[in-house]
Amino acid sequence: MNSAEDPAVQLARRLRSLRVHTWPHRRITQAQLAEALRASVPLISSWENTKKPTVPPRARLAAYARFFATERSLASTPYRVPDELDEQEHARAEELLEELLKFSTAALNKPDEDVPTTAESPLGGGIWRFQPGQDVTIVCSELPRAYLDRMPYTDPEAPDYVALYRLADLDALLELFGHVRAANPRNEVRFRTPAEIKADDLTTHLVLLGGVDWNRITGELLRREDLPVRQQPRPTDAEPAGFEVDDGDGPHRFAPVLSTVEGREVLDEDVGHFYRAPNPFNAKRTVTICNGMYQRGTYGAVRALTDAKFRDRNDEYLRTRFGERRTFSVLCRVPVVNHQVITPDWTIPEIRLHEWPPDDREHERGR
Repeated sequence: MNSAEDPAVQLARRLRSLRVHTWPHRRITQAQLAEALRASVPLISSWENTKKPTVPPRARLAAYARFFATERSLASTPYRVPDELDEQEHARAEELLEELLKFSTAALNKPDEDVPTTAESPLGGGIWRFQPGQDVTIVCSELPRAYLDRMPYTDPEAPDYVALYRLADLDALLELFGHVRAANPRNEVRFRTPAEIKADDLTTHLVLLGGVDWNRITGELLRREDLPVRQQPRPTDAEPAGFEVDDGDGPHRFAPVLSTVEGREVLDEDVGHFYRAPNPFNAKRTVTICNGMYQRGTYGAVRALTDAKFRDRNDEYLRTRFGERRTFSVLCRVPVVNHQVITPDWTIPEIRLHEWPPDDREHERGR
């Protein structure tokens, strides 16, 4: 291999070489390897793509190392990663992993490169992992004055004043701010209210929490996007409204589910919306909207890609479903059980209400 070659490209070449040349007498297809690693064929292809390489996370590289450390991986079909390795196989796996991690680490530490990555950081990373040095601004709306007047510690002149109490979607903000900080230790991550936003903030990786009712930046950004999903403003707190989708075959409305318990309205299921696209003010950065009809919907949209049990699964679903598209949208159910938000699992079809752009593969199968 050329030592001057991009380390991400070197890693892609090495991963393909492992698949093709480790056991020349046994041809291993991308589909077979994908099944063994519990991945998808497009994901394997993206990891072997030398023109636009994607760096796999450490856990995936460890699985590669274990799989190619012993021909016992091919002992039965479908192929699988061995549960246990003997001493010699373990040493081979460690050697392979060390080699792969050298390429991975070099690729991820290259500054100012547009190399896609699913690399792990202390809290995973995935879609929330950005290149070192690229700032991130989270925009969180403020609660209306009528709400603040009913809450303690929201008066700046009060001795026990708490500045964060003025913010809406506070659960979602705390969850996302901590995760993005941990996933991007070399980046500045800050949060602003719409009133505090500056011109320079709008050209960073921009994350918008909450919908058109209270976050005017969300409304302004959505008006600039050609997206068939629209959030209907709530006329009053007692009217839940919903998201309206128009894909050309007439509008469809998705609304939260409420029930009456002891004379009070209780939220049983919210609607969450996750949207990612290039930032319209800076093409080399992104804009992400996490939104819901209620705050629990926004929190669910965030948790889909921060919850340790679901983030890798949902992140991989996005990469498999949308491939290299930079613009995509997922509208989903956010169940609420005993007042607790259940993280949406996007691999369950019933959880997904609407996806955009349409799946080209489904179109081809229907022809």
